Amino acid sequence: MVVVGFPGVQALDVVGPFDVFTSATLFLASRDRFDDGYAVTLASIDGEPVTTGTGLALMAQRLPDPHESVDTVVIPGGWGVDEVRQNGDVIAWIKAASEHARRVVSVCTGAFLAAEAGLLDGCTATTHWASANRMADEFPDVTVDPEPIFVRSSPKTWTAAGVTAGIDLALSLVEDDYGTDVAQTVARWLVLYLRRPGGQTQFAAPVWMPRATRAPIREVQEAIEAEPGGAHSISELARRAAMSPRHFTRVFTEEVGEAPGTYVERIRTEAARRQLEETDDTVTVIAARCGFGTAETMRRNFVRRLGISPDQYRKTFA
Repeated sequence: MVVVGFPGVQALDVVGPFDVFTSATLFLASRDRFDDGYAVTLASIDGEPVTTGTGLALMAQRLPDPHESVDTVVIPGGWGVDEVRQNGDVIAWIKAASEHARRVVSVCTGAFLAAEAGLLDGCTATTHWASANRMADEFPDVTVDPEPIFVRSSPKTWTAAGVTAGIDLALSLVEDDYGTDVAQTVARWLVLYLRRPGGQTQFAAPVWMPRATRAPIREVQEAIEAEPGGAHSISELARRAAMSPRHFTRVFTEEVGEAPGTYVERIRTEAARRQLEETDDTVTVIAARCGFGTAETMRRNFVRRLGISPDQYRKTFA
């Protein structure tokens, strides 16, 4: 197994999967399974130490001949991704190695390197939520999904979301290779979930939509944001904008980029998230205050949008 190193790599993208795979190897050895496990190597194009984005230097070997058999290639991300994308030797190595490897794994913005090497064309991939839109713009042949913690992009290529998601993916690969018991034991050693609840949207910062250029639509946006729990039916919003409901829906969608009902739901979700983080009010009270009506309606909305229930969200982020 080879982890591709480069200047400006994210340390946890390297160390997280590295620790999962080596911990699995140690556990297998403790069960007298010495022929199993992983031989993990951090390697760079020139064999020089790899300096992470925070200044931590990691010893590295030279990348092996890409035509030799490498079981798994791990491509981390980090601040140095954009620069290394311009390094033809690194991209050529990834392309050649991927043809012979059993699987290729990218972590965080390492997906940009996998995409640069053409490994994700025609595939669905994920990356850090903050970089998903940029990746979609730069690689139109890749379907970028910012929600999953990780996704199997092709039969031999996996992509993981931001930073610690590489640990989640590594545990899943250990489970594929050696079973749930081994993966669960490693997760317990490292004090981790074997399968983390929800997707990465729960960690993303609130995304406020751009202001509409038309004053009536902009005023509607501001009214929704000022009072998420208000009566924001299409007819009421259209009345506020002095438009017919049909015309209002069309204009709002054109200006804002999503339908009025979806926008209202987004604003209510963000308001509820803040209250779950910052107050001790019950879910029932927050649901009523933010316009969901009932706790069950709010729960269904959270599960659909964030992948976890309000109670789980509060336990994680309060």
